[in-house]
Amino acid sequence: PRNAILMGFIFISASFCGCVTGLDIAQQRIVGGYAPVPHSIKYIVSIQTTERQHFCGGALINKYWVITAAHCDQGLSKMMIIAGDYSLTIYEGTEQEIMPQLLVPHPEYNSTTNNNDIMLIKLRAPVYLNSYVSIALLPRQGASIVEGSLCRVSGWGYTSPSGSQIPSTLRTVKLPIVSTQRCNSSESFNGDITENMLCAGYSTGGKDACQGDSGGPLVCEGRLYGVVSWGRGCADAQFPGVYTAVSKFRRWIDSTIFSYYSRCNKD
Repeated sequence: PRNAILMGFIFISASFCGCVTGLDIAQQRIVGGYAPVPHSIKYIVSIQTTERQHFCGGALINKYWVITAAHCDQGLSKMMIIAGDYSLTIYEGTEQEIMPQLLVPHPEYNSTTNNNDIMLIKLRAPVYLNSYVSIALLPRQGASIVEGSLCRVSGWGYTSPSGSQIPSTLRTVKLPIVSTQRCNSSESFNGDITENMLCAGYSTGGKDACQGDSGGPLVCEGRLYGVVSWGRGCADAQFPGVYTAVSKFRRWIDSTIFSYYSRCNKD
């Protein structure tokens, strides 16, 4: 999987329940991108260790919930969520640091095949939505995105395939959707792409998510269609980046959040 890229959001009620590898890489960052206008990508979060080391990205889907990759699960006591960040090395006064209360990796996540690489994080306290922090909209269950559509992926991951350049500020890049058929061809991933995955990248290579971007958002047409999951190398022409297809999990996302909300009301 790839650790850190973009974030997405669902608008479910904001007042939700405050009750209490070889070459197959699972952690990646933006290659061939650029630094966006500060705080213009408001749904992205940095997932960090308690020592403030960034290791994954994510996206806010409401005030209490973040979506990321299941392979970003480092354990509840070893993670913290930073919203409203732009530079990881400079305190800007816009950051909101929140501890997670609950990690919900998909029950069928397979770390060998990377299938179902998606996780929900319930925050201990709600984020404050403002001009620096907002939520990502989710696609409906089963919605598809047309091949060639340009989507935006963002993150604080490596900016070169060698991993020699680590950015302090957020990076972003636009990538075209690649058909599952082409991504699964013998010249590419040769059948490893499941129906729960989405590929994006240029046939010429040069632009991609990379180490440190895992869990981050791939946003297409204003909605969070992908979560940075895995790849082979970074920005390789033969191997597009692979993302968890969020639209295949919309029902699971909604039912997970609503079931938690129901439990809260019973307490």
